[in-house]
Amino acid sequence: MPINGELFSIGQRIKWLRERRGMSQKALGDFIGRSENWVYKIEHDRMPVDRVPVLLALCQALRCSMEDLTGGYVSGIATGDAEHDHVPAIRQALSLPSSLLPLHIEGVTADDFEEAVADAWKVYETQAEARYRDVGGRLPNLLRQGHAALRDATSEDEPAILRQLISLYGLHQIWLRRVGERTLARIAADRGLALADNAGDSALLAAASWNLSCVLTSAGDVADSLELARQTIAQCKPTEDASPEHWSAYGALHLQGAVAAVRANSPVAWDLYRGAQQAVKRVGGDLNHWHTCFGPTNVAMHEVHLLAEEGDVSEALRVADSVQVNPELPLERRTRYLIEVMNLNRVQRDDYATVHILGKLKNQSPEEIVFSPLVREAVAELLKREKPLWRDDLREVAKHVGFTA
Repeated sequence: MPINGELFSIGQRIKWLRERRGMSQKALGDFIGRSENWVYKIEHDRMPVDRVPVLLALCQALRCSMEDLTGGYVSGIATGDAEHDHVPAIRQALSLPSSLLPLHIEGVTADDFEEAVADAWKVYETQAEARYRDVGGRLPNLLRQGHAALRDATSEDEPAILRQLISLYGLHQIWLRRVGERTLARIAADRGLALADNAGDSALLAAASWNLSCVLTSAGDVADSLELARQTIAQCKPTEDASPEHWSAYGALHLQGAVAAVRANSPVAWDLYRGAQQAVKRVGGDLNHWHTCFGPTNVAMHEVHLLAEEGDVSEALRVADSVQVNPELPLERRTRYLIEVMNLNRVQRDDYATVHILGKLKNQSPEEIVFSPLVREAVAELLKREKPLWRDDLREVAKHVGFTA
């Protein structure tokens, strides 16, 4: 049974991995603090596994990666082993010393580089289709141009170029995470953090630490992510007259720390969340500084996420009912949140609402949902109990994400 069979549910994967290790259902249950009956229900798809801490515990017990267990990242777009076409060129660029990247590139001005980075981010955050191919094709050359601009910069231009280069490494890490390249995402985030650390700018350091914290949390290294967030928060607290950009990076770091904390079962999760609530008062609206989406809407979305991570599905849905999603937020953030709300309805077995949201997701972000493990799990589960009221809508989504009759 190939572990990457894309129609396998998480329950079927757990069973295959458990049997490969020669473990009984009782032994697996004992390892993660669950009953034998719980393992039986999970393996037979009678109940979903939706909390990341449980998935991480299963990975540890079964000695497997999150990709093996879920078919891809829980919050990302990658499934299986296929490598995105643009990954080899990006890998090659990230493998070179920074001093070698800009060889044979001349005449890149600070303004040119800023415009190119801003345009790449715009495509990534707003383009509904083919954005991964478009942005992925730009990244290696943008990296070379950025280091060429930094090499040739005057003392006056250097700070602006450095900001854009750190932003570019942030774009690298999020693109690479979404296509399943966890190691390369870590390299990109580490390079951005090194640049920020050497710059001696607290706002830059907070933004770059947020990028790395995102990578660590996605990889399951939640204790490391939490420690990075907490130490950087202590080091980078804005002054009373700090810019909204600084407060955004600082507040976003609180949110990322809260996510890492709840996944690590740490009691500080809600303390960090309350820190974000205080920071957002300094920012005001949904301004998306440093591409963190930090603002009132994202803070509200994170309350839903934290409640869901804690397993309080009813309360998470109650809070979600009051969240007004700002259409100006980046497409990916809106899509990831809608996937979470869809999944909460799925856990509650509100099939009509789940199918309705799946249809909205298909229209809103047709590329993103094709590879979302949570979407695929929901579709596979619903196909087993489809009803005439919503069957046609479900089958349209199922066809779109690659399920065949």
